[in-house]
Amino acid sequence: MSQKTKTTIVLFSGDYDKAMAAYIIANGAAAYDHDVTIFHTFWGLNALRKEENIPVKKSFMEKMFGRFMPRGSDKMGLSKMNFGGLGQKMIKKVMKKHNAVPLPQLIDMAQEQDIKLIACTMTMDLLGLQKEELLDDIEYAGVGAYIGDAEYGSIDLFI
Repeated sequence: MSQKTKTTIVLFSGDYDKAMAAYIIANGAAAYDHDVTIFHTFWGLNALRKEENIPVKKSFMEKMFGRFMPRGSDKMGLSKMNFGGLGQKMIKKVMKKHNAVPLPQLIDMAQEQDIKLIACTMTMDLLGLQKEELLDDIEYAGVGAYIGDAEYGSIDLFI
C-alpha cells in the first residue's frame, strides 16, 4: 500500500497574489490526491480573517494591529503595483474577464477538499488575533505541527 504524497505550504505573505498562488497550488495538489497542509503565519493569517468585525477584548496594541491588517482575504493588497488598492481592483477585473477563481473561493475550495488550514498560534498571540476572528473549520497549532507535516512531505513551499 503506497502512502499519499504530502504537499506543505507555509503562507507567510499577506499579499493577495501570493496567497492566491499558494491556494492554487494547494487545490491543484489536492486534486492530484496529495495530503495538503497550508500553515498560515504572520501576514499570511490575514487570508483566514473573517471579513466582519468580531467584537473581542484586546489590548491597545492588539487593536492597532487589527486595524492596520486587512480583514479577510478579499481585502489583501497586491505584492507589486498595488497603487493604494487600485492594482487589486484592476487584477480582479482581469481575473473576472478570464474566469479566474478569486481568492475567497479558492479558500472555500480548499476547505471542501479537506486541505488542512492551520493558523499559527504563536503569531496569533503576537498580533492579538483570536480564534473568533478567523474562519470556521480551521486548525490552530504551533510550528511543531507544520514540521510534523513537512517532515515527510514531497513538496514543501514557502510563500
